[in-house]
Order: sequence, then C-alpha cells, then structure tokens
Amino acid sequence: MSKTITDTNFNFPNQKSVYKGKVREVYNINNEQLVMIATDRLSAFDVVMPKGIPYKGQILNQIATKMMAATKDIVPNWLTATPDPNVAVGLLCDPFKVEMVIRGYMSGHAAREYKAGKRLLCGVAMPEGMKENDKFPEPIITPATKAEVGDHDEDISREEIIAKGIVSEDDYKVLEDYTRKLFQRGSEIAASRGLILVDTKYEFGKTKEGKIVLIDEIHTPDSSRYFYADGYQERQDKGETQKQLSKEFVRQWLIAQDFQGLEGQTLPEMSDEYVESVSSRYIELYEKITGERFVKADISNIQERIEQNVLEYLKTVQQ
Repeated sequence: MSKTITDTNFNFPNQKSVYKGKVREVYNINNEQLVMIATDRLSAFDVVMPKGIPYKGQILNQIATKMMAATKDIVPNWLTATPDPNVAVGLLCDPFKVEMVIRGYMSGHAAREYKAGKRLLCGVAMPEGMKENDKFPEPIITPATKAEVGDHDEDISREEIIAKGIVSEDDYKVLEDYTRKLFQRGSEIAASRGLILVDTKYEFGKTKEGKIVLIDEIHTPDSSRYFYADGYQERQDKGETQKQLSKEFVRQWLIAQDFQGLEGQTLPEMSDEYVESVSSRYIELYEKITGERFVKADISNIQERIEQNVLEYLKTVQQ
C-alpha cells in the first residue's frame, strides 16, 4: 500500500503553537503566518478513520488552492503560498465560530432531516413534496457550529448566531454575501466540467486588520458534494441513486456497516482494497473538477519532503 501521512510533529523556526484538526494540522509562525498541512486522514461522522488515504492530503490541498485562485476576484482569502503539494501558507486569522453551509439540492444531512419529517433546517423552510436530491428553488444557507462539548457540528439558525453574539449582524451579512458568491462561482466551475455542485461549506476569518477573508478549504470532496450532470434528471425521474463524487460514498459505506459515529457503535475495518478505492475516487474528483491530470507527488518520505519545502519557504520570507 502507498505511504501516507497521518500525523506530523514539526518544529519550524519562530513556531508559536500547533493546532491539530480532524484532517489538517496548522502551525502558527510568529503569530503572523499559518502553515496548514493537509494530512491523508479520512474523517466521517466526525470520526477519524484508522487508516490514511494515499494522496488525499495532496488532492485536498491542491483543489483548495486552485479554487482559492479561481475565486479571489470575488472573495478575498487567506492564502499566500503553496510551498509543497500538501501545504498551504497564509495569513493568521481569527476564525468565525460558524461554518457557512450552502445547499443547492436536498441531499445528505438535509435529506436525512427531511425524511425524518422536518421541514425547517437551521430556521430555513424546505418545500413540501421534495424527493431526495431534488434541486431547491433557490440555494439555502444552513450554518453549523461546533458543540461546546466534543467535536460534532450542530445546526444553528442565522437568528441564533446573531442573538448569541457568535457573529455580529454586520459581519454575518458579509459571510452570507460571500457564501452565495462563492457557491455561484463554484457551481459555474463545476458545470463547465460536467458536474453539479450540490452543497458545500465555507469558513471565514478576520485578519489582524479586521478584513473578512475565506480560510481553510474550498470545493474539495471533504467540504463539498458533487453529482455528475449527465443523466442527473433521468436518475431523478426514475428514483435512482445519483452518481456522485464526494465523501458521501464513505458515509454510505459506514452506514451499511451499521456505523454513524454513535455511542456503542464499532468502527468497521477498512481493507487495503477499500482504502485504495477511496484514493481512486479522490483522484477522479481532482481530475474531473480541475480538468487536469493528477500528478502524484513523491511519497517515499512525505514527512521529510514537507519539512524541507516549508523550511526553504520560511527562509525566503524571514530573510
């Protein structure tokens, strides 16, 4: 099996702290820059799977950085450099404690809630008479916030976010505006590649100067769901499952193995063959969404490669 990177323990010059998320590891350099390393960890239902997925970190990082470049004319972002296939470097920001989830279609979490009889999601009404994977009349924003205990995302309404002071009303209006603009651009890029951007999430932060910018990832298979446009309507009309490129296929595999991250459930074993199939799906999405062939980076010693590339970059900016 290919080598993967599932954990890092670097000590860069002027390093102040390290934050380890479910997939990314973020190094604070001199309280000015962040070095964000996309690992090969796979997370679903807020649980990190025991095996890494070959090339997943490279794929996530390279899609995100390409999409940042393709949207910076409409929404400013944190990114300043990409010194390694798995690494993004950008401005230190104070992140907003909400994820801006936007849905063009009733899929995934929205469909599960709808099936359970709910017609309000994060305070937003969902029309009666919809089928799973139907298109909403207009995209809906359904924010999520981190639970105070644990690491689960929780649905929250616009009104609650403002009332609780999580985000000011003025800032929230900017987040909504940026979210809709990014989703529109992402949908156009997807359409040009024969895909439908079904739903996605964006995260934002404030720079030291108080400017709101896009941070983290954008339009990757971890943060987004894509359908193939070709045959979408026929599959809907026949009530068939949509052909999709996203992490949802991993969630469905876990559900089939009676695992949804709930207490008392046992994480199923992922065979090497299954891990390789997940890697292939990620590569397929990369090539489909970017229109470029995926070039596998040298993984003979990923840790060493990343460390050397980041150190070389930091030397140039700290001289």
